[in-house]
Amino acid sequence: MLYSASEIQETVNMFMRQKLDVRCITMGISLLDCADSDISVSCRKIYDKIMKKAGNLVKVGQDIEKELGVPIINKRVSVTPIALVAGASGAKSYVEYCKTLDKCARELGINFIGGFSALVQKGITPADRILIDSIPEALASTNFVCSSVNVGSTKSGINMDAVKLMGETIKKTSEASKDCAINGCSKLVVFCNAPEDNPFMAGAFHGPGEADAVINVGVSGPGVILAAAKEYKGQPINVLAEGIKKMAFKITRLGQLVGTEAAARLGVNFGILDLSLAPTPEVGDSVARILEEIGLEGAGAPGTTAALAMLTDMVKKGGVMASTNVGGLSGAFIPVSEDEGMINAVKQGSICLEKLEAMTTVCSVGLDMIAIPGDTPATTISGIMADEFAIGMVNNKTTAVRLIPAPGKKAGDWIEFGGLLGGCPVMPVSQFGCKEFINRGGRIPAPIHSFRN
Repeated sequence: MLYSASEIQETVNMFMRQKLDVRCITMGISLLDCADSDISVSCRKIYDKIMKKAGNLVKVGQDIEKELGVPIINKRVSVTPIALVAGASGAKSYVEYCKTLDKCARELGINFIGGFSALVQKGITPADRILIDSIPEALASTNFVCSSVNVGSTKSGINMDAVKLMGETIKKTSEASKDCAINGCSKLVVFCNAPEDNPFMAGAFHGPGEADAVINVGVSGPGVILAAAKEYKGQPINVLAEGIKKMAFKITRLGQLVGTEAAARLGVNFGILDLSLAPTPEVGDSVARILEEIGLEGAGAPGTTAALAMLTDMVKKGGVMASTNVGGLSGAFIPVSEDEGMINAVKQGSICLEKLEAMTTVCSVGLDMIAIPGDTPATTISGIMADEFAIGMVNNKTTAVRLIPAPGKKAGDWIEFGGLLGGCPVMPVSQFGCKEFINRGGRIPAPIHSFRN
C-alpha cells in the first residue's frame, strides 16, 4: 500500500489536530476446543489458550504505534460466547469462567475482554440460562470482562422470554455492582442481529463461524469528519456528503494498514475493519457536534435522523471503497455518556429517549450508555429493549441496548462512570408501564421479508 507525501501530511494533521485514532485492535479467539466436563480443566484451557494467542498483543500494538506514529487507544480480546463452551462442564454458575477471563485481561494488560455471552435469539438452553443468571455476580466481581446477549434476529424474530429475563438481569446487575468503581451494566449489552466480528466493547464476541484467531480493527474519527463538515459549510448536502465519503475513505486506509500489519506480526488472519464514528467525552471528538455543524441547533432537533442517516451512509460508502474487509458495525455510535455533545444535548433538553430511539433506525447500533432512574421497573426496561429490537429485526440491522439503572438516582441527577465511559445526566423514562405485554413471554415472529431461501 503506497502513500503520497501529501497523504502522509494530511494524516499527521488528522492525528495532531482532529483526534484521529485507531480506537481498538481486538484479537478474536475461539474457545470451542476448551470445553471440558470439569470446570477447572476448562478454565485452565481457556487461560492457556488466551495467553498463548494474545501474549504479544499489547506489545505489537505499542510497536506499531511507535513505528507508524498511529495512536492505538485500546488493545482488546474477544472470545467465543462462554455459554457455548461452559455447557459441557455441568457447572451451576459460570462466575469462575468470568474470573478466568478477567485474570487473562489483567495479565495481558489489555483494556477489556468480551465474550461472557449467550446467543438466545430463538431459544434458551440450560447453559444460556446459567450464564445469564451468572451475569450480575460475574460483572460485579470482575473489572475487565464485558458481557452480551443476543435476543433477536431478522431470521428468528425476538425471543420475548429472553427480553423479559434480560430486563430483570439488568436490574440485578446494577444493584449488585452499585458500590463498584464501574457499574456492571456499563459492561453489558443486549443485541438484536449481533455481528460475530465486532471489535468494539462492550458487545464484542468471537462468533462460532470465525477462524481460530483473527485481528479485527476499529477506526474512529469524529473530529476528522467534523473538520470535513466545517470545510463544506453552507454547501448543498450532496456536496457535503461527498466530502464526508472521501474523508472516510482516507481514514479506512489507515485502519487497513494497521490491521494488516498487526495480523502479520501476531501470525493470525486479518478479520475485519470496523469504521465507526465512536465518540469520547473529550471536546472535539463528538458525533453530536458533527450533526450540529451540518446545521442542527442541537442534536435531537428536527432533521437529526435525516442528518445522521446521511452521515452513517457516507461513512460506510467511504469505507467500502477503501477496504474489502469492512465489517463489524461500521457507521456512527450515539452513546450518551461517551459523547460530550450528546451530554450537552441532554442537558439543554434537545434530545430525549424517544428521539434517540428514532435515531437508532439509521445509526450503527442502538440505545447506548444511557443512565435511567434506579427505580425503573424491569418490565419497562424490557419494553424499551423490545422496541429497539423490533427496529433491528424489521430493518435487518444490528440494534443494541446498554441501559444503566442508576441506584438511588432520579431523572436529572448526574452519574459518573469514569475514563472512556464518561458520565451523563439520568434520563427520564415513560411513566406508562408495559407489564402485561412483557409478561406474555413467547416469541415475536420473524418479519415476512426474513424468508429469503
